[in-house]
Amino acid sequence: MNHDRLYVGMSEDIEQRLKEHNAGKTKSIKAYIPYTLIHSECYQNKTDALKRERQIKNSGKIRQELKQGSYKAPSSNG
Repeated sequence: MNHDRLYVGMSEDIEQRLKEHNAGKTKSIKAYIPYTLIHSECYQNKTDALKRERQIKNSGKIRQELKQGSYKAPSSNG
């Protein structure tokens, strides 16, 4: 199934999180599997990671650039 949805979230184990999502363990996104990892960022603490997650979720420009493959991440992460 091809869809134009972008999932933004955080996890301490990104590979495990992706496996769980693609196994259909998260009901709210189950209808849109499979997911492919297109971008990731690392942060030193949960506060900074949550702040960045909200920033991406609230920015139409960042989300569009991620979908198009043209997004350039900030040079310094937490």
